[in-house]
Amino acid sequence: MSESGAQLFARLEGRRCLTNIEPRLFPEDGGPDHGEVVELYGTEGTGKTELLYHLLCRCVLPEAASGLEVDVVFVDTDYSLDMFRLVSILDSRLTAAPPTSSSSAEPNEAALRLCLSRLLVVHCSSSSQLLLTLHFLETSLSSRPGLALLLLDSISAFYWLDRCEGGASIGRQEEKLSKCAELLGRLLRDYRVTVFATCHTIRRSYSGPSSSSSSSSSESNRQYLCRPWQRLVTHRLLCSRQEAANNMAATGGIREQRRRQVFTVHCTSSSSSFSSCSRSSSFCVTDRGVEFI
Repeated sequence: MSESGAQLFARLEGRRCLTNIEPRLFPEDGGPDHGEVVELYGTEGTGKTELLYHLLCRCVLPEAASGLEVDVVFVDTDYSLDMFRLVSILDSRLTAAPPTSSSSAEPNEAALRLCLSRLLVVHCSSSSQLLLTLHFLETSLSSRPGLALLLLDSISAFYWLDRCEGGASIGRQEEKLSKCAELLGRLLRDYRVTVFATCHTIRRSYSGPSSSSSSSSSESNRQYLCRPWQRLVTHRLLCSRQEAANNMAATGGIREQRRRQVFTVHCTSSSSSFSSCSRSSSFCVTDRGVEFI
């Protein structure tokens, strides 16, 4: 296949590396590099989408507000993107940023518009639409070298629908997602964009001896998406809620615990072929977005 001048420029220009997108999530020097995929998985209500908002804001915010100033594509397959929530987080972080010499009477409105201009939102309602979106995404990647992050919420949205349409054949059930993963792999290779995707977990039921609560949280979440997707993933973030006792200790009492829920995220990284590393962090969700503890 021939390559246009714009595609060659976009590929060779070099996109912003996002290894420092959030040091509190990833092991030291272990953040996602060019062309890597981070999967955020966990049950419903464990803060996955809020983490995506946090990462999105970190990317589109100006450097004066601790941002990276890169373009982002948000593919919303669950139709759960809350723009009012996102704008509220951006506005609060712009307000909290130290003032600059160029501050005016209405600094936030212009800065907010600039942040939102770095965001492209796409909605998909089926695996076929997701596949078409990834095809058309190549045009955006070719024309916008500043586009460094692709967010997918969620990659597992059409799993049960595809299973029903695929009948008894596992190959047909996984065919569409496999094609999406293969196309995404080519985009990662050619354009070196970084991907974060949420995934709902399927809980494995144990019939044998019960395991300890400390180890069962990660072992009871079964990887069920197709192998082409699993081969793409280089980092996994397991999101969960903290137990009530730990929650009270972390936030300072039962009154504070009722006001805010504390979540835990455990990162495992296999991007290095020689070793894997991990890290655990805790965070709560406030009006200003995710705040790490």
